[in-house]
Amino acid sequence: MQTDTALLAMLTVFQVKHFAADYLMQPACMLAGKGDFRRVGGYAHAAIHAAGSLPAYAIVGLGAGQTALLMAGEFAAHYLIDFGKAGLSSRAHASPAEQIYWSMHGADQLLHQLTYAALLAVSGMWMPA
Repeated sequence: MQTDTALLAMLTVFQVKHFAADYLMQPACMLAGKGDFRRVGGYAHAAIHAAGSLPAYAIVGLGAGQTALLMAGEFAAHYLIDFGKAGLSSRAHASPAEQIYWSMHGADQLLHQLTYAALLAVSGMWMPA
């Protein structure tokens, strides 16, 4: 598969996975656990994101070690982004009717998308010839 086609396929997997993991697969325990290092919810949510990216790495034929490194990086980034948003949200006491709520939501999503850009860049460098 050509590099540009493979990376576009990866991006598609990331986007579909992100929608499913962030908007369809978050029970209350995950939502409640994102702002507390002692609760499992945020870890479970980040793990779903990392595991959901596995098909993207398979598309480009990355090795097991490379895939594990990228999954670990995504897990850590996703967890920390959500942890930060949870902390800011709890201090702001913002509702969806307020602009600050949407600014925080947008910043959170932008950081996740930039994470995917980084994952694509590294995957492109590591793709087998």
